[in-house]
Amino acid sequence: MSTTSLPEPVVRSARSAAAVDVAALEAALRSRVDGEVRFDAGSRGAYSTDASNFRQVPIGVVVPRSVDAAVEAVAVCRDHDAPVLSRGGGTSLAGECCNTAVVLDFSKYCDRLLSVDVEQRTCVVEPGIVLDVLNRQLAEHGLRYGPEPATHYNCTIGGMIGNNSCGATAQRAGKVVDNLVRLEVLLYDGTRFWCGTTDDDEYARIAAGTDRQAEVYRQLRALRDTYLAQIRTRYPHIPRRVSGYNLDSLLPEHGFDVAGALVGSESTLVTVLRAELTLIPVLAHRSLVVLGYPSVDKAADAVPAILPHRPIALEGLDDKLIGFERRKGMNSQALDLLPDGSGWLMVQFGADSQEEVNRAGHDLLEALAGTEHEPQHQFFDDPDRERELWTVRESGLGATAHVPGAAETWPGWEDSAVSPDRLGDYLRDLNALYVEFGYTQASVYGHFGQGCVHTRIPFALRDEAGVHQYRRFLERAADLVVAYGGSFSGEHGDGQQRGELLPRMFGDEIMRAFGQFKAVFDPGDRMNPGKVVAPHRLDEDLRIGPSWTPREPAGLHFAYPREGGSFVKATNRCVGVGKCRQHASDGGTVMCPSFQVLHEEEHATRGRARLLFEMLDGHGDGPVTDGWRSQEVFDALDLCLSCKGCKKDCPVGVDMATYKAEFLSHFWKGRLRPRSDYAMGYLPVLAGTVTRLRLGPVVNALSHAPGLRRVATAVAGVADREIPLFAAESFQQWFSARAPQGTGERGTVLLWPDSFTNNFHPHVGRAAVEVLESAGWRVVVPAEPVCCGLTWISTGQLEVAKKVLGRTVRLLADHVRGGGKVVGLEPSCTAVFRSDMSELFPDDLDARRLAGAVVTFGELLADHSPGWEPPQLAADAMVQVHCHQHAVLGNGPDMELMRRMGMRPDHLDSGCCGLAGNFGFQPGHLDVSRDCAERVLMPAIRGADDETLVLADGFSCRTQIHQMDGNGREGLHLAEVVRAALAGNDSPIRRPEKAWAQRPVEPGPLRSAAALAGAGAGAAVLLAAAGVGIRAAGRAVLRRSAGRIRR
Repeated sequence: MSTTSLPEPVVRSARSAAAVDVAALEAALRSRVDGEVRFDAGSRGAYSTDASNFRQVPIGVVVPRSVDAAVEAVAVCRDHDAPVLSRGGGTSLAGECCNTAVVLDFSKYCDRLLSVDVEQRTCVVEPGIVLDVLNRQLAEHGLRYGPEPATHYNCTIGGMIGNNSCGATAQRAGKVVDNLVRLEVLLYDGTRFWCGTTDDDEYARIAAGTDRQAEVYRQLRALRDTYLAQIRTRYPHIPRRVSGYNLDSLLPEHGFDVAGALVGSESTLVTVLRAELTLIPVLAHRSLVVLGYPSVDKAADAVPAILPHRPIALEGLDDKLIGFERRKGMNSQALDLLPDGSGWLMVQFGADSQEEVNRAGHDLLEALAGTEHEPQHQFFDDPDRERELWTVRESGLGATAHVPGAAETWPGWEDSAVSPDRLGDYLRDLNALYVEFGYTQASVYGHFGQGCVHTRIPFALRDEAGVHQYRRFLERAADLVVAYGGSFSGEHGDGQQRGELLPRMFGDEIMRAFGQFKAVFDPGDRMNPGKVVAPHRLDEDLRIGPSWTPREPAGLHFAYPREGGSFVKATNRCVGVGKCRQHASDGGTVMCPSFQVLHEEEHATRGRARLLFEMLDGHGDGPVTDGWRSQEVFDALDLCLSCKGCKKDCPVGVDMATYKAEFLSHFWKGRLRPRSDYAMGYLPVLAGTVTRLRLGPVVNALSHAPGLRRVATAVAGVADREIPLFAAESFQQWFSARAPQGTGERGTVLLWPDSFTNNFHPHVGRAAVEVLESAGWRVVVPAEPVCCGLTWISTGQLEVAKKVLGRTVRLLADHVRGGGKVVGLEPSCTAVFRSDMSELFPDDLDARRLAGAVVTFGELLADHSPGWEPPQLAADAMVQVHCHQHAVLGNGPDMELMRRMGMRPDHLDSGCCGLAGNFGFQPGHLDVSRDCAERVLMPAIRGADDETLVLADGFSCRTQIHQMDGNGREGLHLAEVVRAALAGNDSPIRRPEKAWAQRPVEPGPLRSAAALAGAGAGAAVLLAAAGVGIRAAGRAVLRRSAGRIRR
């Protein structure tokens, strides 16, 4: 028994963060730390919460460029008595990642894989490396890190260590504490050392020292010896005990593992600088058996019978979760794969051969047959189908939040855990508790193979009575899980959410041990104070509580139908899942391109949503104080590409492009906008004027003449990049001069002449006409200038956008009322009709009719032209899907059409091309625009062989490809490819775009020289054209006539 005395337990510090000299702290950090020091209102607002119910505005944020810089940052904080909080992906559900402290964000720079030992199956990493990024790097060695939470795309290893993360793969690999060799840690007092398991000889060597590490080890040994019996008896013996500190790692049978004891400590003890991890082999083959049962508790009853078959994952789902996903239109194809039932188990097997995994699945089914646990079932060994089904499970948090027609749901009791053999009974008793409290909406799902249950509960947190009931429920639920010998947390940790409840689970003696354990490392309570030990109450610091009184803005332009017209509810849609912080566009996702190149919280969808939330000033103490005129919000939204990726990819459907347009309209109201807003917003007017006066070649020569391009871009206030070439003849001009062809037996379709097709790439429109006529359609085109208003929407000029779009609705009303289809070629413009228009004109019946009548080129041919057989073209194609097509329209019909043609399309996981309409031309955006393209798209194009087609239906995508160095490759529209196949091109040729596409001709040196010589006259012509264009804009915007359609 050690004779070393133990420190007194930490109690809540009387020292308030408000006492910190913030100005002096900031100045010292800036002078001493190699990193980004951010004390601005925007950064503090973005880091004020995580995925929990809590909100605490930080003192400031430090983004260290190295772990040594982080050490110096902690030293500066120590000099100023400022509390410290380490943060990874910021997805904690118990409030661990928000505090009135200096937040250290390791995820931007401290993200390296430092070494791999393949033989020992270990690696050393910095704390900011994202799990998916790490596993992609380890894949070449046939290894991976075992624990994999559902947030694997953005959670960092440091955050996983702080939380003792698990995930579905913990069925095979265990928790983080089971997959760790050692840690390099930093104490608040500046002590720095590596720690891990400690045999008696090593302990004796360390403890014999006179330094702070020796004192820590002696106190830890004394703590263990003092509470040895209590640790062995009071700690639940279940697979998923994550609540409390890991004092059991100090037991002799666990090798006095100091690193293990620090895992799951939620930044309340030390700062993790590096970690050595244990790795596991990548399994070459997997199979999935989905079992259907009459109820989720009956599914849970079957778990003990399944565990002896050694699945590598065993997850449970209830019918409420599936119903919510159906109601929200999520994962519809995968949901149809489920067997009959109202509760399901997903049982995965893995091995080095497909035969082994298939046999394991069939052995399980044979073992269950004829027993009380015999299920309905489906067996899958197709990796694509398996991924689809796992997405159903991983979507749980997003699916149970903001369900249409249902109450809001919240975390709070979202990861309790019991022994798997008692799970069915626990679920029945938990459901009874839900019924008693009126929380019957709550769904349950989770890691059933380890007894861990996830749920979101409809707590009424906005009124005092609801908060009182929330507290009573959590206290009753805590007592229930203790009665089952379980843990409050089986994955997400305690933080502020469950810290107050821990005495119910561990008793007074272990709670005293926890306080002393913290005192060993952090006697001054400066590490993430108020969490786990001496915690803040679970009903204080609520992000949305009775005292939350946000301002509901008036005069909104969009209808926000999902939120009942409330911008407050729209800004609160984000629940902090953090999928917008994923580093790759796996599975064809787009969100969030600015984060993917910048790796900054404010430039992810979540960070922007947080700032909009703060802008409404519901707490009165928020850092963002200027409402619609907030520069902090403007700066965060400025680098939003308005790609709409979040509208599709965000689990709760945050629509940041709409929020940005709304914000910009109010931000600039009554003020002069930047020149680029006018140049890009009124582009349809100016482009239409140039082509209507047939000035394209002249303007092209001027804008590409030496020296004049920079003058032109400077005058327009846009970025110094190539100006797109105008067509010599617009699509509408070409169409008006030709006679209809074909039989037209299928009926009439209106081909929409969007501004980009019409004035820049009319050949796309021509190709579409020829293809549609050959398919039996009669094509009509509006004869006068028309526009969907996109460029005004994306620049936030919403009053003009509504006038332009309203005129278009009236122009097309007769055609649509007669049942006619409208075919869009430009995805961004087509998406306006299908999405933005209904929110700008929610009560306009003609607008609703038009939204239902609009189809893409691919949809018309694949879904609305029965019996039509496409021409054949045996070619490979890499497909760059436009962001708005991905988010609003979908690309399935296009891919189906290409496959029917005999093509082999490959949907690039490239995300946004980076040009994003006006975005890439606006000042300050050029680097982000190009970095987006260089992330995946341009390297893929450069690496493609010359016979591979580059498909890019979006004008922005084709322009970006043209302007970047893509080895001279150009993007083709699907219409051009189908037209080429109709012309007899049934096999690939070298650089097919050279023969199949016609683009405006770049002016040669002689033409440019002539243009330069005549620049004065040309400028006069352009000014005159601009004047005509502005007058035409006024007429186009305000005109009340229905207009004409060219037939």
